[in-house]
Amino acid sequence: MYINDVNILYYVVIGIIGLVVGQFVDWCNKRLPENKKIFSKDIFSIYLKSARPNYILMVIHAVLYIGILYFYGLSIDTVKFMILIPMLISAFAIDYKLQIIPNRLTLSIFETGLIFTFLSALINTNAGMNIFINNMLGMIVGGGIFLIITLIGGLIAGKDAMGFGDVKLMGALGLFVGWVEIIMISVIAFLLAAIVSIVILISRKKKADEYIPFGPFIVIGALIVVFVPSDILLVGLFKIFTLGLYKI
Repeated sequence: MYINDVNILYYVVIGIIGLVVGQFVDWCNKRLPENKKIFSKDIFSIYLKSARPNYILMVIHAVLYIGILYFYGLSIDTVKFMILIPMLISAFAIDYKLQIIPNRLTLSIFETGLIFTFLSALINTNAGMNIFINNMLGMIVGGGIFLIITLIGGLIAGKDAMGFGDVKLMGALGLFVGWVEIIMISVIAFLLAAIVSIVILISRKKKADEYIPFGPFIVIGALIVVFVPSDILLVGLFKIFTLGLYKI
């Protein structure tokens, strides 16, 4: 039996891998904020002996992995996003809980993005240079947009508008998706953050000057861009910002 030209057994295997990776991310979320080694004997001597299954992370990764296989098939993009997604989920969880994005995590995203940029350029011989330039521009644009916002916010408000962890995360993400998609991630993230901030302020759960971590919005924006075709996203964003006046 095939689903979208991929044998169903591949979906089963990918789903099982997602379950295992989800539990591994739970381990990473405990170690990264403390700057401890991920690949350590402690995972066997301490964690696996006492840890309970994190079913939420396991199911999330299994579902996302199956979705990646469905949309991208058996391709290098599937491998690329299967590696990226756990790092994004980890960034979401840690930033939401501790309001930090560990440097080791953003560096890992950057290193992986750089590797896949070169691999994609080598595999696609005809469009290799275009892919390389697109991804490098994605890194510059992604990091640049947030760096400018951070610096301007610091000058106007006397404090950072967002953390430098967000700047580094966006720069690293740009290597995975390119400059057009990183701009869409930025727009979606700011749109989601604005909506959530208004809801929180209205419900008075936070004070107006209280910090709201931005990393989770970046992660949600990135996942939307990964799973929703660019042309559909562009039309949707145009309709939102033109209040439905935009016509195809």
